[in-house]
Amino acid sequence: MLEKLTVQEEEALLAVYASGEGSVKSFLEHLKEAVPYTTLASTIKNLEKKGYLSSKAVGNTYWYKPTLNEEEFKKQYMNSVVKNYFDNSYKELVNFFVEQKKLSPAELKEIIDMIENGHS
Repeated sequence: MLEKLTVQEEEALLAVYASGEGSVKSFLEHLKEAVPYTTLASTIKNLEKKGYLSSKAVGNTYWYKPTLNEEEFKKQYMNSVVKNYFDNSYKELVNFFVEQKKLSPAELKEIIDMIENGHS
């Protein structure tokens, strides 16, 4: 299990996934909110230290790519959320969304159908 990410690190990693791989400059284009180049560069270095990115020198810049694909990241992230905030219960997670009125009865039925049919 990789180290937990800050909100800033999560946003940077999502920008990396949107880019596929690249330089800090290419990731800037995929951020939801503008941040200074130096801030993003520092965040990218932190992601590398935590094991989420690998890098190689290309000329006078660094080229970064994710160490796990986006699907693996989402799985790990959601497992962590469920463990840390919902007492390791996906039922509690779904119940939270129902109570917050984020899931309609029709959506809940669709989820049940997906589970019963064994696919997403």
